[in-house]
Amino acid sequence: MAPARSKTSRLHVAVIGAGAAGLVAARELRRENHSVVVFERNTQVGGLWVYTPDSEPDPLSLDPNRTIVHSSVYDSLRTNLPRECMGYRDFPFVPRPEDDESRDPRRYPSHREVLAYLEDFARKFKLEEMVRFETEVVLVELEEKKWRIQFRNSVGISGDEIFDAVVVSNGHYTEPRVAYVPGIDSWPGKQVHSHNYRVPDPFNDQVVVVIGNFASGSDISRDITRVAKEVHIASRSNPSETYEKLPGSNNLWLHSMIESAHEDGSIVFKNGKVVQADTIVHCTGYKYHFPFLNTNGYLTVEDNCVGPLYKHVFLPALAPGLSFIGLPWMTLQFFMFELQSKWVAAVLSGQVSLPSEEKMMEDVTAFYAKRDANGIPKRYTHKLGGSQVEYLNWIAEQIDAPLLEQWRAEEVEGGYRRLATQSDTFRDKWDDDHLIVEAYEDFLRQKLISVLPSSGK
Repeated sequence: MAPARSKTSRLHVAVIGAGAAGLVAARELRRENHSVVVFERNTQVGGLWVYTPDSEPDPLSLDPNRTIVHSSVYDSLRTNLPRECMGYRDFPFVPRPEDDESRDPRRYPSHREVLAYLEDFARKFKLEEMVRFETEVVLVELEEKKWRIQFRNSVGISGDEIFDAVVVSNGHYTEPRVAYVPGIDSWPGKQVHSHNYRVPDPFNDQVVVVIGNFASGSDISRDITRVAKEVHIASRSNPSETYEKLPGSNNLWLHSMIESAHEDGSIVFKNGKVVQADTIVHCTGYKYHFPFLNTNGYLTVEDNCVGPLYKHVFLPALAPGLSFIGLPWMTLQFFMFELQSKWVAAVLSGQVSLPSEEKMMEDVTAFYAKRDANGIPKRYTHKLGGSQVEYLNWIAEQIDAPLLEQWRAEEVEGGYRRLATQSDTFRDKWDDDHLIVEAYEDFLRQKLISVLPSSGK
């Protein structure tokens, strides 16, 4: 149960980022009567979901002086999960409006529909009035128990402002992780990270090796097969003998990880197969990156473990003045953003109390010990997966919110299962129509929609 409610405080709070996490954070903070400023370096809301055909001049994004493009969305991207379970709890992600042909009513819609949904959300709750667009946060640091933020806008004008608290929601799909391949320095081909992938055209008639076989790796591989001569997926999660032709395409093969690259252009896999490749595409994920944040060493990022953080949100030594929304992955992202935001807003207002710094650190230490005892790599610290229901319900209990709906939990579980087992068809074939019905009946019961759709598809 949540602690007893007490007298509330009204704080001046900065939110960094106006993507899916920052928008709902701003809404929940304002609902708790806080004064909110959202800093957004782009010209519009949406964060990750704002597609641009532009990519970075450094295809691997390793040059620290490169021009940074923040979106990692590729043109063909569709959601990985059914739309019913994706949305914020009181603003369901249903097709709307029905008479707008630019919208995408599919159960697994395109990235453009997700952006439209976020724009609808910002418009409905009048969130843009809190956002300072084209304003980049340069430095966040503690100053006499307050937080000083330095920023600059698109015309080079700099400034700073003092806040009572800072909520970091800048996303983590901009700073790529690149796989290490023995011999790659002498290999003559091209390399690109999925962060800079937009369309398959540059790979026309090529032999392409894609490293990584989760969501983006699977998607991009199949996208490239439309124009490439051959596509070979290298996956470190596969046994070393893995070699199979994948269904749905006549030029796509799955391998174990790469053994080595050679100056004659060949790529050797751990299964012994050799291909002469033109390009390697690294679909190998991203690094958590907070170049603007100065915590005097309290916060560290080591092998993608951001810590020490209590429940992935609060830094015990600086709580509740510094918090993070959206670090966990392999979960119901928007739904989690909303719950985390409600928790942060309630803690800042004094409606909900945190444990002492010592108790929070004990919890973090125990969490890390369990991770290590189970042999989970540090880079998976923020992966929820099978523990997401427990995590989301724990936060819900802190704020006296309803627990995760059963239909929502079953939809995400089934969605990930189909993603893993039917990667070529999972967005268009499913076996859980009864969950679609449950979802829409739930929305109707809560008066979040006015009528049931004729079809969940």
